[in-house]
Amino acid sequence: MADVKKWFQDTKDYINELKLEMKRVTWPNRKQVEGTTAVVIFSVFAFAGYFWVVDGILSSGVTHVLKFFASK
Repeated sequence: MADVKKWFQDTKDYINELKLEMKRVTWPNRKQVEGTTAVVIFSVFAFAGYFWVVDGILSSGVTHVLKFFASK
């Protein structure tokens, strides 16, 4: 029975601390969210392009190596 009371009190304490912590949170405004979203979208496309180029180079290299050894 003491374990149940302790669990209940711990849960209650956790929820109260969570409420206090959520009051301290500073939320970004719309302009900040739009700016960071634009950066993320740009970064995704930049990395996609980078990996597309690297994949093409590596694929071409492996193809040339395989053709070289297959012709012997």
